[in-house]
Formats: sequence, structure tokens, C-alpha cells
Amino acid sequence: MPLSFRERRKILKDANYLDLTPYHIFKSETDDKGLVTVLVPKFRNKLLAKLILPRLKSSHFKIKLDEIGSLAWQHIDGSKNVAMLSSELVDILGDKIQPVNERLPKFLTSLYLEGYISFNEIKKEGE
Repeated sequence: MPLSFRERRKILKDANYLDLTPYHIFKSETDDKGLVTVLVPKFRNKLLAKLILPRLKSSHFKIKLDEIGSLAWQHIDGSKNVAMLSSELVDILGDKIQPVNERLPKFLTSLYLEGYISFNEIKKEGE
């Protein structure tokens, strides 16, 4: 049974953000410039998808990320924690991403709240 909002919130509140390990929930596409577009399904309910999707042009919303967001998304693989991601991003982007330990957690929090990513620690607690 999935964890409730309160249970997930408690896990995230008690955890050090740099120790969390993010992973993708949705698929993505990368264009020739290296920018990522996250593909979010328009309907998660299978019955609605079956009835309505044939009438639509696209079955996904397309969320486009900027250069820094795209690079962060590409480095999320479900095995690296946020501290490792931040050090990799600093190695690649240098001062362009500073202060990384403030910016990356805010970005990942917004992705989490929108439901684009989750964290392994939440998944493990729920199993």
C-alpha cells in the first residue's frame, strides 16, 4: 500500500536532503541541444486514457527544462544521492550553478511536488 502524504512528508522532513536519492517517474526526451523535455501522461487512469486519448493529438504534456535543469535531470539515475549530483554539476558547470546546495534541493523539491521524481528512501519505507 502506498504511503500517505503525511508519512512521506515525515520521511522527507526527518531526512538530510543531501542524503536522498532521486529517481525519475516519467520518461523524457533530449533534443539536439541537450535540453530535456519531460513527458507527463495526460491521464493516469487507464479507463479515461482509453476513452479520451484517441481523440487527442498527444497523449503527454511536454515539460521543457532549461540547461541546468536538463543537466540535473540527465544525472538523476536512482543510484546517486543529491550530494553526489551537486558535486557532478559543480564539476561540469562551475560557478554558473553556485550556490548548488541551495539551488539543487529547491529544484528537486519542485520536481517532487509536481510528481516528476521521487526518492528511493520513500519507496523503501513504503515496501
